[in-house]
Amino acid sequence: MDTRHLIRISATALATAGLLISGCSSGGTSPSASASAAQPAVPAALKTYYAQKLSWRECGAPGFQCATMKAPLDYKKPERADIKLAVSRMKATGPGKRLGSLLVNPGGPGGSAVGYLQAYAAIGYPAPVRARYDMVAVDPRGVSRSEPVQCLTGKEMDAYTQVDQTPDDRGETGKLVTAFKGFAAGCEKRSAAILPHVSTVEAARDMDILRAVLGDRKLSYVGASYGTFLGATYAELFPGRSGRLVLDGAMDPSLPSREMSRDQTAGFETAFQAFAADCVKRKDCPLGTGTPNQAGKRLKAFFDQLDAKPVRTGQSRRLGESLATTGVIAAMYDESAWTELRGGLTRAMGGDGAALLALADTYYERSDDGSYQNLMYANAAVNCLDLPPAFTGPDDVRTQLPDFEKASPVFGEGLAWASLNCGYWPTKATGAPHRIEAKGAAPIVVVGTTRDPATPYKWALSLAGQLDSGTLLTYDGDGHTAYGRGSDCIDTAINTYLLEGTPPKPGKKCT
Repeated sequence: MDTRHLIRISATALATAGLLISGCSSGGTSPSASASAAQPAVPAALKTYYAQKLSWRECGAPGFQCATMKAPLDYKKPERADIKLAVSRMKATGPGKRLGSLLVNPGGPGGSAVGYLQAYAAIGYPAPVRARYDMVAVDPRGVSRSEPVQCLTGKEMDAYTQVDQTPDDRGETGKLVTAFKGFAAGCEKRSAAILPHVSTVEAARDMDILRAVLGDRKLSYVGASYGTFLGATYAELFPGRSGRLVLDGAMDPSLPSREMSRDQTAGFETAFQAFAADCVKRKDCPLGTGTPNQAGKRLKAFFDQLDAKPVRTGQSRRLGESLATTGVIAAMYDESAWTELRGGLTRAMGGDGAALLALADTYYERSDDGSYQNLMYANAAVNCLDLPPAFTGPDDVRTQLPDFEKASPVFGEGLAWASLNCGYWPTKATGAPHRIEAKGAAPIVVVGTTRDPATPYKWALSLAGQLDSGTLLTYDGDGHTAYGRGSDCIDTAINTYLLEGTPPKPGKKCT
């Protein structure tokens, strides 16, 4: 159940696409929160990158073009080596005057922006937006098509995802620590050269090169989930080059890793309470009748049963507590998955774990052939570089278990232990928690959903308050992120901002 800081677009958008955080011009260190809005001159050592010409080719479905962009692997020493980044676009369809490029990012960290663009954004975004913007995506460094971080084989990853993450004794704790160390060692073995250079700051600097190469004076951008931190970091580094930025499902960059993990734990509990309140009213609810808290106790008891005795799935893998918990958490991202979750729990409680396993596999981006996309590897690499670890060892976790279990009686124990992963990472963190103000940037729209499981609403409140030009747009609802998920009020407000540059009125709330 490695869910630490994995924050991304909703399950519905991911399924449609087929497919959890920080620093300055010197690389991965935190940039000053009081950066000037003046356009910084391009350093001489970077001018060749900013002046490069992309060679576009047709790719994927009709209308899509792809190219490869070069950026320095190490911004401190750009002369040493390049990194190649995958870029894709669909040109504006018209009618209307073209507004430039609209860069999109689905979150993660580790989600493929190119995959998201080609399978969802370029057809799922509102037609008036696609008419006037070239829809553009770049896979961030270390992600998917952009020199991806690699860590484990498929069989090794299968074993890793099944490790007990609610250890009952010293022996089980030792096995969990061994698994975390093995994961980190695999990443170092297979991706040592790139691991120190996948920070959010470096990815934001890559975005500025892309902006220039595309010929845009300012960056227009829609970032979901972790993509909000990437967008806010860009605004901090380049406030004068920041155009119309939408940060949907916002993160709070001022939080240390431990507090962020605890907040996210509480977020999943909030989402589960909403699911349970709906479930107990239905005849097919596998968690019985009564209150959401009673339903939570029944679910936790079921997880404990699976911890002792996993159930069959029709595969060599059985459904134990870790995979079952991941399957439930996957369904918390989008309320449209609640029906599937009820069915999956019913089957699992009857001894057939196949449906919950399928939910977990979708979350981990595991293919039917047993291979994995690099989402989880890039996720750990970025998170562990962006912030110092939440915990440094098992004793550290144990002291915080009561706080995590208070945040979520259902998920708290497992999510606390999952946050230990970065404690064994081979590359020292280069970022640090800090406020992002982006003084001098144009108005930035920050979107928060009141019952968001992965990016709690209070994070959106905080980020909108930190940003000098931040405007908060609230969606009173369930699920992760808000744009393009069925609220005409949200979509109209964001479309108006993207097309006309007019942000919503302060305090605007949608349902």
